[in-house]
Amino acid sequence: MDKSHLFTSPNLGFRSWIDSDLEAFSQMNADPEIMKYFEKPLSVEESQAMMERMNRLFDDKGYCYFAVDLLATGELLGMIGMGWKTFEAEFTPCVDIGWRIHKEFWNRGFTTEGAKRCLDYAKELGLKEVLSFASSDNKASIRVMQKIGMEYWLDFDHPDLKKSKHLNPCSLYRITL
Repeated sequence: MDKSHLFTSPNLGFRSWIDSDLEAFSQMNADPEIMKYFEKPLSVEESQAMMERMNRLFDDKGYCYFAVDLLATGELLGMIGMGWKTFEAEFTPCVDIGWRIHKEFWNRGFTTEGAKRCLDYAKELGLKEVLSFASSDNKASIRVMQKIGMEYWLDFDHPDLKKSKHLNPCSLYRITL
């Protein structure tokens, strides 16, 4: 697999995951500040497994949390894209949109730009609705959801986060495409 982009936005290129992404991706996933609103930082092996899951999801559904490059430099910005959620909840199974980027790229508009482009891609795929959720304390991600036109739906306790009580409740947003 090469670094050719499936689609782009003005500053970002979206693509499948390749082996050379592992070092930068695992550094990001090991950073406690970046992973504050996740259960725990991830090991290199867990990051590798996630990359492999995302490529399988793309092969199966046509979307995933894409590897995202900054077009100006070719650097791996992080991941932005869609996932398929099947945990037990009143709104699953569903397509969700999510993101995780290296902190040197925070507060520069890249997440919002990338998420908007992914919603356009979701529409191109024929998806009718996309959801997004984050810990209710994760104000930065919730602000991105609002900026991309999503509307608050409800708060819920994520069943997979029972051991990480500080992450619940989660705020759920949705958008009709």
